[in-house]
Amino acid sequence: MFDNKENTDLEKIGEFGLIDLLSKSIELTESSTVKGIGDDAAVMNYGDNQTLISTDLLLEGVHFDLRYVPLKHLGYKAVQVNLSDIYAMNGIASQITFSIGLSSKFPLEAVEEIYAGAILACKKFNVDLVGGDTSASKQGLIISVTSIGYVNDLDITYRDGAQEGDLICVSGDLGGAYVGLQLLEREKQIFLENPNIQPDLEGKDYIIERQLKPEARKDIIHLFKDIGIKPSAMIDVSDGLASEVLHICKQSKKGCKLYEDKIPIDQMTFDTAREFGLDPTICALSGGEDYELLFTVKQADYDKIKGDVDISIIGYITEENAGCNLISKAGNMHPIKAQGWNAFS
Repeated sequence: MFDNKENTDLEKIGEFGLIDLLSKSIELTESSTVKGIGDDAAVMNYGDNQTLISTDLLLEGVHFDLRYVPLKHLGYKAVQVNLSDIYAMNGIASQITFSIGLSSKFPLEAVEEIYAGAILACKKFNVDLVGGDTSASKQGLIISVTSIGYVNDLDITYRDGAQEGDLICVSGDLGGAYVGLQLLEREKQIFLENPNIQPDLEGKDYIIERQLKPEARKDIIHLFKDIGIKPSAMIDVSDGLASEVLHICKQSKKGCKLYEDKIPIDQMTFDTAREFGLDPTICALSGGEDYELLFTVKQADYDKIKGDVDISIIGYITEENAGCNLISKAGNMHPIKAQGWNAFS
């Protein structure tokens, strides 16, 4: 993809030279892409569909730590995080713009690594990179991704459509990304105290990948179409299960009951959380960054989803005055509180 192996000073090629170099590696494959990089704006044609647009900002020292996040993984994750918002609307992502701000400490090869990860994600999810911006930064590395997609009028799904009696479902498993982060942070501290000690990550590949290389759930959107389901409400799990279910309930003006023993937690996540003295359920409720899809469906759709091993039914929607509650494994009821990611904490 990129041939440079040395540390090339970005000043030598300049902004436009960098754009020319990066754009040579970008291939447009989406039929809706009319014009990509090279003009004042990208051009897309969606016909009769609703257009979806979402933007995410990732800041060094806030959203990622370059002491353990590989640059290629960072580029990949930056795209995945953004595509997840499109899928959470029951839509299909088709284009992204990818903007980057960086200091002079980054050589050209570092930028190429970031973009290589972004382009890999685009290829995997059939998304075109159609533009963006580059800038100098005095605040560390900054990445901003805007994703563009589409959805038919009849299929679009918001957060506010949950109805009393609807089943609450989630794809995949939860808590892995947070526990993976704890593991990476522990090994970072050990390294800072003694650089001669090698990281001990053996056997923890799954939770490390959940943190460093998440996968947006485009497959679930295709599953809905295949089995004939339209969720009544949906959101992606970026800030933790508790925060997301409260968003759905607040915007739908409903309550909910979740069951602790139904929350899907991978065995490695469970065991590693215990090693850290953490409650695996709390990790799933408040950890965040799993990028699974949390959604509600009518009870009549139960037979369509009950046999899918990648979907868990974890509770149901109640009337608003009943509140939002978690039923523990011991059968006790606890109010659900949002304790996940706070961007300004």
